[in-house]
Amino acid sequence: MQEGRIPQFSRRDFLKTGVAAALLSGVEKASQRVTPVNFAIPVNACDCHTHIFGNPSQFPMWAGRAYTPETALPEEMAALHRALHLDRVVIVTPSVYGADNSATLYGIKPRGGNARGVAVIDENTRESDLDAMGTAGIRGIRLNLAIAGRIDPVTGRERLLAAFHRVARRHWHIQIFTNLPMISALSDLVRDSPVPVVFDHFGGAQASLGLAQPGFADLVALVRSGKAYVKISGAYRCSTEAPDYADMAPFAKALVAANAERVIWGTDWPHPDSVTPAGHRPTDVTPLLSIDDGRLLNQLPVWAPDPAIRKTILVDNPARLYGF
Repeated sequence: MQEGRIPQFSRRDFLKTGVAAALLSGVEKASQRVTPVNFAIPVNACDCHTHIFGNPSQFPMWAGRAYTPETALPEEMAALHRALHLDRVVIVTPSVYGADNSATLYGIKPRGGNARGVAVIDENTRESDLDAMGTAGIRGIRLNLAIAGRIDPVTGRERLLAAFHRVARRHWHIQIFTNLPMISALSDLVRDSPVPVVFDHFGGAQASLGLAQPGFADLVALVRSGKAYVKISGAYRCSTEAPDYADMAPFAKALVAANAERVIWGTDWPHPDSVTPAGHRPTDVTPLLSIDDGRLLNQLPVWAPDPAIRKTILVDNPARLYGF
């Protein structure tokens, strides 16, 4: 590890700390397992995709949500990042809160200048609300264009054009959760976008369909042109080869080779399971997925063997995009 970095410690060591004692089983649940990091993490490395799920009594969830996750608190996330040697974080408002960004702002505050956020807005979000969120650390808005797997290019284009209008003068970016067919349908708008566009989780590519699956070439082309960023995050959502997700390596390598300056990385902590189990209601609590974030991070040297490229992905690109 780099000189001066926080020493590695195991999950057992962490559970002995004062923070763990204070949080009791909450840390054990939401922080989850951490295999020791096996490569040097550069200073100011950033986890570009996380969520906060606050205490429901303080942060009530949207009545129309598709699932209800367990809580995942800022203290728990900070403990995980200490274990992973990650200094910076981007917190993204999840769908369960609708357009209420209170939990995200709650997560940003204790991290100060080392945290940024991505908000969800709607037609009721005022310009003054955006002003306040910008002051608090919000640097972009998120569009969910893959709700329940549905693809509606007409609506997707309308929503993306409306998003351009809301954020262009603020120099924010637009983050899109979608799938490859939608990316193909939006590619001309993304090429002409007045602001950066970021695609979540490998753009929704599915490892089982291979590199030739429809839409992946369009994603690669947008990344190569510099018109879009892509998060090589949530590999477990795209892979059928847990726990190391070897089938995602060709996708990550293709995106990095296309343009390493438009690739960012994230854990997707705390790994919510957005599919409510059969026989349960969306308001029933669905346990978080059990993902080893250390093991997940240890795939990055496989995907990007050059330390200089890893610094570009972990430090330089997030600093440019999120304004650290």
